[in-house]
Amino acid sequence: MRATATLALVTIVCLGGALAFALPAQAPSPAPLPLLLDADDAEAALDRATRESRIAEVRAARLTREAEAAGAAADRAAGEAAALAARIQQAEAEIEAARARLSIARSQRARLSADLAAEQEPTARLAAALQTAARRPLVLSALQPGSLEDVVHLRAVLGSTVPQIRARTATLRAAVEQGRALEAQAAGALETLRAGESALRQRRSELAALEQGQRLAVRKARGASRREAERALRLAEEARNLDGLVSRLDAVSALRRELAALPGPVLRPTDLAAPVAAAPPVASASPANAGPPRDFQLPVQGRTIVGFGAPRESGLASTGLTLAPTRGAQVVAPGRGRVAFADAYRGFGRIVIIEHEGGWTSVVTGLAEVDVAVGDAVIGGSPLGRAAGGTQVLTIELRQSGKPVNPLLFVK
Repeated sequence: MRATATLALVTIVCLGGALAFALPAQAPSPAPLPLLLDADDAEAALDRATRESRIAEVRAARLTREAEAAGAAADRAAGEAAALAARIQQAEAEIEAARARLSIARSQRARLSADLAAEQEPTARLAAALQTAARRPLVLSALQPGSLEDVVHLRAVLGSTVPQIRARTATLRAAVEQGRALEAQAAGALETLRAGESALRQRRSELAALEQGQRLAVRKARGASRREAERALRLAEEARNLDGLVSRLDAVSALRRELAALPGPVLRPTDLAAPVAAAPPVASASPANAGPPRDFQLPVQGRTIVGFGAPRESGLASTGLTLAPTRGAQVVAPGRGRVAFADAYRGFGRIVIIEHEGGWTSVVTGLAEVDVAVGDAVIGGSPLGRAAGGTQVLTIELRQSGKPVNPLLFVK
């Protein structure tokens, strides 16, 4: 009977080791955990955020090189602001990737804990029974009726059971180690997320300081632009819808281009008897075959909700892309051009309309903040403002002579 008790104690030790390792305590978080994603959504979000982070990093490096090589101070300032905006978008994408990794690790850890709980239940019951038997005093075990053959039989049974229990607990311990690895992975993702948020705050502060300096340097003499902004607001009040507003702005832009293409005043000739030279032909300021901006890009990072041409709730086909950015995401100019409208418009939040060369126009709607004004010259990647996020979507439309075109055809 002493051997039987010894075997029971050995078994309990094996089981106790497995059960002690089965559910390690989770390290407390120094701050509230971010909103986690569903497992399937997290995988897609990780792929998208990783791709967007890589694209933003390449764009930031290119814009930095162009800013350093720029001769004019205005071009250099615009390039620096665009490079900072790209760095902000890179940090936002890295935060989304870290949040997705954290969601994946937490989801896998939860599934593993559930599997361990299911596997531990029979093992825990056996451990409890053997522990009860082992605690029985040896004298009572000796007085218990039964033959020596029963003792030998029980010892044989336990002898064959212990290796199986050890194998089962070894499997449990391996699963527990996997859980600890997942927990370490989640902790690393959380640390990366916190670091990304800190970097994002710093880059936003740098961009705000740079934009403030640009406003003080550039917007001192804004009489003409102020009048143009007032004219744009009047057009917005008169237009029945967004299409009407864009059409009216396109007409104004076409008139401005025609006026800019007209020849200057002819100087009075010194010899009045000399024949008057023929006026040179007027070159078209906007050739019909001109393509969209070479630096065209999507204005914000986020999941595409409605694609170009897809049916909308109204039943009409979508004339642009509808994106779901994170709250406060950086919004940038889709391409080089001139701001024709930058203000709130009914039903669309704050919008920005940019005129590009060749009769192209881009329309960005759904902004919470706008950091540009009518008349501002922008390049692809120049900061426009911040997205509202949440339930407020952001849309991008690209039009050629008023006709909607799929923006994805020209995204670099």
